[in-house]
Amino acid sequence: TLQWETLCKQFVEYEQVAPFLIPEDQQRRLLDFLPLFLKAWEQSAGVVIFPNIQLLASEVSKLLTKEIKRNLNGKPAEEARLALEQFLQQKVEAEDGHLLLKSVYLLSQTDLRTMWNIIASGLPAALMQCLYLFFTFPLKKTSDDGETSEDDTQTQEMLVEIMLNMYKEEQGVEELLAADKLQSLIIATASLWDQCSQSWKVPTGRILKVISKAQTKNSITYLQAVDCIKIAVQNLFKLADTLPASDMCQAASIVLCFVKDSYPVSSALLTEFESNDGYQLLLKILLRCEELQQNEGDPYLDEILDMLTCLTTCGKTELKVSGNIVHPQLPHFDFEWTRSSGMTVKNLQAFQVLQSIFQKSNDQHLCERILAAIGTIWAWDRANFFLLEWTLQPINQFTDIIHFKPHPVQVQFFRLVESIVLVLSYVPHEILKKVQSLIKENTVPFCTLTALQCLLSMTQKDLLFSDIFRDSGLLGLLLALLRKQAKILRKSAGTHLPGLEEGTEKELNAVMLKMVAALTVRSVRNTVVLKDYGMVPYIKIFLDDECYRSATLSILEQLSVINYEEYMSIIIGALCSSTQGELSLKLDLLKSLLRILESLKSHSAFRTCSGFNALLSLLSDMEGALQDPPSGLWTAFGQNCILELVFYTLQVITAALHLDPVNSNFFQRSGLFEKMAEDLGSLGCFWTQGEWQIPLSLEKKRTFAEFLDAAFCSSEPFPMWLKNCIWILNFLDHMVQGTLHQESYFKERKTEMGETSRGDQEGPQAQEEHPNLFDVVNCCDVSFYCSLEMRDCTIVHPGAVCVMVRLLPKLYKEGHAQLSQEIQYAVVDHIQSLVKSEKSRQVMCESGLLSTIITSCQDAFCNETHPLHLPLTRVFEKLASQAIEPDVLR
Repeated sequence: TLQWETLCKQFVEYEQVAPFLIPEDQQRRLLDFLPLFLKAWEQSAGVVIFPNIQLLASEVSKLLTKEIKRNLNGKPAEEARLALEQFLQQKVEAEDGHLLLKSVYLLSQTDLRTMWNIIASGLPAALMQCLYLFFTFPLKKTSDDGETSEDDTQTQEMLVEIMLNMYKEEQGVEELLAADKLQSLIIATASLWDQCSQSWKVPTGRILKVISKAQTKNSITYLQAVDCIKIAVQNLFKLADTLPASDMCQAASIVLCFVKDSYPVSSALLTEFESNDGYQLLLKILLRCEELQQNEGDPYLDEILDMLTCLTTCGKTELKVSGNIVHPQLPHFDFEWTRSSGMTVKNLQAFQVLQSIFQKSNDQHLCERILAAIGTIWAWDRANFFLLEWTLQPINQFTDIIHFKPHPVQVQFFRLVESIVLVLSYVPHEILKKVQSLIKENTVPFCTLTALQCLLSMTQKDLLFSDIFRDSGLLGLLLALLRKQAKILRKSAGTHLPGLEEGTEKELNAVMLKMVAALTVRSVRNTVVLKDYGMVPYIKIFLDDECYRSATLSILEQLSVINYEEYMSIIIGALCSSTQGELSLKLDLLKSLLRILESLKSHSAFRTCSGFNALLSLLSDMEGALQDPPSGLWTAFGQNCILELVFYTLQVITAALHLDPVNSNFFQRSGLFEKMAEDLGSLGCFWTQGEWQIPLSLEKKRTFAEFLDAAFCSSEPFPMWLKNCIWILNFLDHMVQGTLHQESYFKERKTEMGETSRGDQEGPQAQEEHPNLFDVVNCCDVSFYCSLEMRDCTIVHPGAVCVMVRLLPKLYKEGHAQLSQEIQYAVVDHIQSLVKSEKSRQVMCESGLLSTIITSCQDAFCNETHPLHLPLTRVFEKLASQAIEPDVLR
């Protein structure tokens, strides 16, 4: 603060004596003061306490302006340029020119009023003359060691910053008009770009673009009066064939910037640009940008394209067009144009440049930028899509040539087409017809694939497209193509044919199936078309390939709406014919059955198509699958995958029995519960001897819920066979209550062969295997398991109780006698809890299965010392209150 106070006093003294000094002494006093000022500035970290700073700025700027003019006066251009360079650069500490320049540089960064004083000094015009010389005359100077050195970087940076700060103000631009160097510099950039100073190209462009943004009515009139834009465009035409494309973009961007930025003030420069073939120049330059290497010159190319995009909205009058809205349209489509944004297209000439570039160029970056520009124009005002499509028809015409473009451009184009529907909510029928023709011709498979994905996205948006694409013939076309591919698949019969089903072609088949699936969803009429085409035998061929399966199942599930028997016949037939190794196929088929069995109308078809027998055969084929360690083909799968297959098989059976007395009666009277018990018992985790072991005295007794918790959540090491048994019993428990088909234990996933086999061993890895796959049930939520015992359950399927009882003797493993008998006790105890309610007891007695249960547990019933004798007896004591069948009493 003391330092600033001293400086203030010194400057006041200067002010007082200055009027009485000759100019040379006055100048010397000011130059002597500046080093002190700069030192104070540096020591105070830019915090200035100087009340007379505006006057100081005025004095210093005037002196710098005077010295610049003195160095320029009467000298040839190159000599003047050298004199300026020597004047402004710092050779010794107290060089006057550099001292003045640095002082103005710092003062220009203070406040606006100080900047106005600098501008009023005449410095803007003087520095413009300097810039013109620096840019136009690339002076080379040789240092003492004989090497060519560049302009002093620090001096250049200060000059550029001063000019940027001055010229961003309208007053600064107005001051430029006092000299004639502004139009000279603009014209020089358009004619001497290949001969100018390399180090001044970028700074000159920056400064001119700042001036462009601060244009005034006077500056525009000034540039128009001297034909600045006209001459610049003519000069650029002369360079367009010889100058490198990146340089042409850099030079042209300066001229175009003045044209675009002046438009809000006056249309004069735009009119001059258009009258002198400015758009043809831009088209020529932009098409040459195909020569650019990746990312070379991109900033200037992108800048030109951005400005050109903005010019599409520059026009005096709104476009007068009329178009015909083709129906049908989406229900929420509203053709009420709102032009409040003022961003509608009014300049078709500018847009035609963008359109022509896309039509004539196959350069990826150029085409992508054009499509992005069109998307931007649509986003400005939704009316712009219609204004352009009803006049120049860009998208319609682009569709004819899109297959010639690079793949990323094709993807971007069809996303743009897709946005017409998804964003504008408009159905462009003419464009869709052309897209459909593109798919039919299939000139470039990748383009066909991308086009079809676009139509698929539209179809999934609204059911209306199911009718549109049927009536247009697309559905029939896809069915014909799929029939051809199905025949090829059937002919190959698992053998590899060269070039068959690889890459894009295979993906195209998958998307065609997805499209047919989307067209048939909730459309009975389209499903009937598919059936009438005789496509059902061909569609089911695609089931074998996992990448086609989801869409194929979706199509077949739609078929079930008109014919449950045909659907069941196909799916159950595929289940029966699947091989042991086709685990994912079986799982997908079972999940499909689950979805269809949600409708009670499908239950009869499931039964008549031998669905129950097929599923039990599935279980029967899994004999030994849960053996520990696994053997045979089952070693390729993790035990979790096998458990998942068991789970979904039991789920489908439960779903088919749900609320269906006919199916329930059929399943029970056909002895299928007994068959299920036999098949589950042969999975490999249950004891295969089938005899009750010598009873032991139990040290502890745990409930079934506690076993679930201990097996999957505690650190207690449980053998893998017991874990698998507990899960199967848990499935059966839910089946007893008729809720298994509503459970969702397993995450949706696609399992690769052998992926989970590492978890098929006992130990810590096995401990983690189940909890990672059981998604909905939180294995560590003890309250969930406790609720198994506390809830008042009703028996819905007594046959499942019979299965649990039949498996009781098989809950055994050599070396685990104590644990085996403990789980047996827990299961019996759990069965006892199931028959608590009177309704459950009545269901059990009316089922006719009691004698079967007694026979299964005969050893325990007859041996009063057996640990299970008492709990089993209690089960039947509870049932005794109901009407017991005579054979049960015997």
